[in-house]
Amino acid sequence: MKIRTRLFLGILLAVGVGFAFVVDWVVDDLTPQYRESTEEPLVDTARILAELAAATATQGRVQVGQFRTAFQRVAERPFTAQIYGLTKTRVDFRVYITDMRGIVLFDSDRGRDEGKDYLEWRDVHLTLRGQYGARSTREQLGEPNTSVLYVAAPIIAHGETLGVLSVGKPTTNINVFIAQAQRKIYFAGWVSGLMILVVGVLGSEMVTRPIRRLTKYATAIRDGQRVTLPRLGRSEIATLGNAFEEMRVTLEGKQYVEHYVQTLTHEIKSPVSAIHGAAELLKEEMPPERRDRFLENIRVEAQRIATIVEKMLLLSSLENRQGLQEVEPVNLREVVREITESLQPVLESKAITLAVSGDETATVQGEPFLIRQALLNILQNAVDFTPRGGGVRTSIEARDGGVAVVVHDTGPGIPAYAVERIFERFYSLQRPDTGKKSSGLGLSVVREIMQLHGGGVTVQNAPEGGVVARLVFARPGG
Repeated sequence: MKIRTRLFLGILLAVGVGFAFVVDWVVDDLTPQYRESTEEPLVDTARILAELAAATATQGRVQVGQFRTAFQRVAERPFTAQIYGLTKTRVDFRVYITDMRGIVLFDSDRGRDEGKDYLEWRDVHLTLRGQYGARSTREQLGEPNTSVLYVAAPIIAHGETLGVLSVGKPTTNINVFIAQAQRKIYFAGWVSGLMILVVGVLGSEMVTRPIRRLTKYATAIRDGQRVTLPRLGRSEIATLGNAFEEMRVTLEGKQYVEHYVQTLTHEIKSPVSAIHGAAELLKEEMPPERRDRFLENIRVEAQRIATIVEKMLLLSSLENRQGLQEVEPVNLREVVREITESLQPVLESKAITLAVSGDETATVQGEPFLIRQALLNILQNAVDFTPRGGGVRTSIEARDGGVAVVVHDTGPGIPAYAVERIFERFYSLQRPDTGKKSSGLGLSVVREIMQLHGGGVTVQNAPEGGVVARLVFARPGG
């Protein structure tokens, strides 16, 4: 299972369990909290009404007439009160008064229980004993939403307890408030949970993105691609990435040196042997013409060694680069014109025509020296393999958001056995007119240059004969 998936599932589980616990705990605590907040003002109300009842007492008996009249008027007087989501249109308080024996003297509910014995009810019983009296009773058995909360207070006149006044408040409206609060809490819980999940997903993405970049970087190095260390932020992943980069540079440096030493040794072995053999023969007496031929051989082989070393140094510097250095606009038509002028002596000696066509203003961003080296190698190969009296066509074309330089020669083409090997280092074909081979590094240099410029190079046989080489550059800003 991927790290990103593990992080997401872990966050999902933690958030789900945590929010379920918190929401359930808050919701379960709502009912007692609301009832506590309702009971507290009932205590004050009962105490105040008990004092008003005490003020009506005569001869040790509470006069309930004023209460009966007041509650009747309240019941008859219409009103509307919008309390948040609740519309209140009637007074739902219930007040009853008992004497010292618990007999109901007054019941605001249209005298419903007047004359009944309430001594066994907890609010009356405890209050008459001098304690805090309260109870919660369901008006309908089995229906928790019909509960009524009662709080009682003693009626004391001239230091004598005359009875009990109890105030009841139905929980119906409380249940409405609780239901509304529960819905809001659940909604807030879901929204908060969703937001935390989104943050968790983004967080897991932030954690795993550098890991994926580092993995892609390591895979590219394994596949031999030229890549730079990606941006990994400032976390421990960045430290790990820097360690990988240092390790890669160290290992590649050792392998690179070993490879090039072996390759250079192998490639200069033959010309060194030729020079050594010619030098040994020059010790002997021989005609001047033969001596001159051996001296020419030494010069040619020495030049070959110099060319190999020069191109290997260039290729080595290209392969160790991470990008371009001195970038500026380069007019491709102008570069081709300069190369054509430099090749003019060879073109004239072989009677080869070199035609140039296409966009004269085609410009790319790059290093002028490297672009010239790439075009020079391609054009030099075209001239080398074109027979006397042949021709080379060069065109500069705009293609797919880039610029392509297409070079088409009229030579013999690439043999089938060499098609897959022409970009190998030190692999070279004999030139038709001289039978000699080049250093075999030219196309390797061209490929490295084009990769540095974000482009590419292809060399293949043309259907009508000869070879077509295409160098594709990206346009500025492309």
